[in-house]
Amino acid sequence: MANRADLTVDTYQAVVSTFGEFLTVAVHTILYERDVYPRTSFLSARKYNCSVRQNRHPKVCKWIQDAVAAVEVEMLKGTVSAISIVLFSPASTPLERFVFSTTSFPRIPAAETHTPYSQPIPLIDLTSQFRAVFARLSTLSSTLSPLPPNSTFTIAIELRDEDTADPPIGHPQPWVAAEPRMQKRRGEGKQEGREKDFSGGGVKMIPVRTVGMGNFVMEMWVEEGKNKLSNGLGTTDSERD
Repeated sequence: MANRADLTVDTYQAVVSTFGEFLTVAVHTILYERDVYPRTSFLSARKYNCSVRQNRHPKVCKWIQDAVAAVEVEMLKGTVSAISIVLFSPASTPLERFVFSTTSFPRIPAAETHTPYSQPIPLIDLTSQFRAVFARLSTLSSTLSPLPPNSTFTIAIELRDEDTADPPIGHPQPWVAAEPRMQKRRGEGKQEGREKDFSGGGVKMIPVRTVGMGNFVMEMWVEEGKNKLSNGLGTTDSERD
C-alpha cells in the first residue's frame, strides 16, 4: 500500500474526484453546523485527520451522494464556475448560501481528463488545507445567527459566462433551472450577479477560506440574503462589533 504522504492528485479527473469527496463532507458539516437537521441525527466521524459530522439518515446520505455525483459530471465538462449549498426558510425563501468557487479550476478537454499533470499535487498538502476549511466552518455558528426551525437546503451550480456553457437540463433531469430571481444573467459582472441571488437585494458576504495548491484553486464564502438580514436574522452582534 502506498504511503499516504506519497499520494498525489495527478489528473483533472483526480481533481474533480477529490473536490467531490471534499464537497460531500462539507455538505454534511454545513447541515450540522446550521442545524438543518437535529444534531442527534449526525454521527461523529474522522476525515482529513480531523473530526467531522455525517448525517446518519440513509435517504439524506443518498441524496447528497447523488447530488455530488451530478456536480462532478458537470465539472468534468469544464462549464461550472461555482457550487452552492443554499439554505431556505420553511417558506422557501433563500436565507444563506455557502459558495465554492471553482472558476480557477483548469479547463481540460474531455479527452484529456486522465492525462497526467507534469506537476502532481501532493494529497497531504490539500488535506491540510481541507482541515482548515472545516475548522473555519465549525466556528461559523457563533458568527451567523440561527436559522428558523424546519429550514431546508439544496445544491446548485453556476455555469461559466460563456455561450458554450449550455444548461444541464433535459431527460433524465438531475438539474432543474433555478427561479429567474435567483439566476445571474450572462454577461453580468460577478458582484452584480451575486447581489441579485437573494430575491433582488444585496447580501452580506463572509469569507471562509481559499484552498490553493497547483491546479486545485478554490475560494469559499458565505452569503446572507436580503430576507434574512431584513428580518433580523443576520450575523450576530459579536460579528458586527
